[in-house]
Amino acid sequence: MKMDSDFSAETHMPDSTPHIADGLLRYDRPTIILHWMTAFLVLFQFAVGETWNWPAKSVHHLMVVAHLTAGILLTAIMAVRIVWRLTEGRHLSDLLRPLDRIFALGAEYMLYGLLLAEIVLGYLWRWGAGQTMSFFGFLIPSPFARFPPLTVTWLHTLHSWNAWLIMGLATGHGAAALFHQFVLKDKVLGRMLPRGFLSRQRDDQRPV
Repeated sequence: MKMDSDFSAETHMPDSTPHIADGLLRYDRPTIILHWMTAFLVLFQFAVGETWNWPAKSVHHLMVVAHLTAGILLTAIMAVRIVWRLTEGRHLSDLLRPLDRIFALGAEYMLYGLLLAEIVLGYLWRWGAGQTMSFFGFLIPSPFARFPPLTVTWLHTLHSWNAWLIMGLATGHGAAALFHQFVLKDKVLGRMLPRGFLSRQRDDQRPV
């Protein structure tokens, strides 16, 4: 009987290499949602900020309001994201090889720092120029006096350069995730995708 029980236990032992689809090897749902909301808003902000001088004045005004509104939303999302990461958020960096872990955490912390700097620069530039912030048309006046014109120009320049740094680093971050997924095939990307997303894609691509 003992041999039978031992055999049964062995045959039901989990695989020694956990599958990425396992809930414990995936980021928690709030982390995934906050990640993709941040990514969408960053792309939206960059696209709007780089093109709002192209259309007519009325459309330009709407694009500026949309940019300001999205900036305030991004501020709230980043605050929630940082608090969640420091408290309840699931951390999976320990599952990576040491060198991969250094690069992954380095890129993540740099993105956090650049995004927070971009948010602060945006507020300082807008308010320092004596203009209000706008959140879906609700105006938020500057809490301080207008800055000298040279300072406003300097803040504008830093805000623009920093946006390009964010896009460059984010592009590298995305390329690294795709490299892991499709070249190394270690399913790292699946940790930040909705459950079953990649498996549904594979099913859709199978020949009928």
